[in-house]
Amino acid sequence: MAEKTSSYPEFTGPEICRLEAHEVVQLLAKGEVSSSELLSASRERVEAVEPLVNAMPTVCWERAEAAANDLDMANAGSTGWLGGLPLGIKDLNAVKGVLSTWGTKGLADFVPTASDPLVERIEAYGGLVVGKTNSPELGAGGNTFNDVFGPTYNPWDTKLNAGGSSGGAAVSLATGEVWLSHGSDHGGSLRTPAAFCGIVGLRPSPGRAGGSSADLAFMLEGVQGPMARSVTDCALFLDNMAAFEPRQPISYPAPQTPYIEAVKRPNEKPKIAFSMDLNGFGAVDREMADHLQGVMQNLQTSGAIVEEAAPDTSTLEETYHTLRGMMWAAAGKLTAPQIRQHFKSTLEENTVFGEALTISQICNAQINRSAIFANMVSLFEKFDVLALPVVGCMPHPQSEEWVTEIGGQQLDGYMDWLRFAFLATVTGLPAISVPVGLGPRGLPVGLQMIGRPRDEAGLLQVARFVELATGGPLLPIDPVVK
Repeated sequence: MAEKTSSYPEFTGPEICRLEAHEVVQLLAKGEVSSSELLSASRERVEAVEPLVNAMPTVCWERAEAAANDLDMANAGSTGWLGGLPLGIKDLNAVKGVLSTWGTKGLADFVPTASDPLVERIEAYGGLVVGKTNSPELGAGGNTFNDVFGPTYNPWDTKLNAGGSSGGAAVSLATGEVWLSHGSDHGGSLRTPAAFCGIVGLRPSPGRAGGSSADLAFMLEGVQGPMARSVTDCALFLDNMAAFEPRQPISYPAPQTPYIEAVKRPNEKPKIAFSMDLNGFGAVDREMADHLQGVMQNLQTSGAIVEEAAPDTSTLEETYHTLRGMMWAAAGKLTAPQIRQHFKSTLEENTVFGEALTISQICNAQINRSAIFANMVSLFEKFDVLALPVVGCMPHPQSEEWVTEIGGQQLDGYMDWLRFAFLATVTGLPAISVPVGLGPRGLPVGLQMIGRPRDEAGLLQVARFVELATGGPLLPIDPVVK
């Protein structure tokens, strides 16, 4: 774990909250700490920092305590067993008996009677759900705020955007409220908040960690995945999530070798294709470019082979927006009018865009995504991963819904600043955001890496190399109020 310097923010929470998740799970297995002690430490930390960051507005301590007392030991010792570790679930997934709002006013009082299948698995394998983390309305956008709970703030500077849509999850980890937190990703919703908050976010292959909602069970673009403070912890949480789930048609079995074992063997000489802007596809601020260039030099010094390379992205933007539009059009068809009437303007615009798509646009998206995937497979004949920015800028003020200018370029659409997220989503390839040190103004910077088809293990092994080479993982912090 990274050494704390004089300029690094303080952490005044319980010492147990400073440890990585895999370390705490080992303590649980040895009987050196109890779930009740962990719940007490987590609760102390949540109550201390929530007024400043609003990361986990819904908590369920009594439910978690009851689950700890009744922990089903049937899966104890299995791959992915968490042994009674407190964690968070994003407020886009149902947790039985717990307020689950999806960040929209029409569901502000909704309490589900059943949990999402992935939540069931997490709990069956020893995870204790202590609360629901904040998300923008229905997960739409790279800035976490909604009309039910309000905004979530970046703990490194509470005036700044924490990223979205898994912003609450990222902040709860960065502040040491929980040791693991569940997220989801379509347009960078795991990756952007991970980068902005200095934690690790993994977007798995579609089906690796379950699937979409039961009503949109065959949708491939939106996935669920693990968020953690280290690559090793991310591997542990992915082991907890990965399994065949017959209720989710795109899911498939976990690999024979657990991810937690694979990550113990970092790829010490990874072959990294690096692109700063994907042939001009994404805009990048100078300060971001300078930091990432320094990171690439550092990785080369540490043993990596780094070369400039990028796939053809000429059809990527249109393809992504068509696929996204299909999702929102389908979701809109399922959404009751009394819920949709509360949609924020950008969400309603997304839905209307999707409803207006033509069959020609939909056909082109399927043809083009296949070609882009083939180009990525060709790239992986030479390289282990493609590295690129997560976003092209450092965090902007939380009061800005979306970023309108990067690198001197004016951005017209509210997804334009998230373009670097599109490639992994369109191709269905696993992608990860890993902290690569502190950059401008002492804020964390994330590096995105995209891996081979269904090769989360290989991606994690490169990510662990990068983490070690750049001095990570980062320690949890007290919120910095400016």
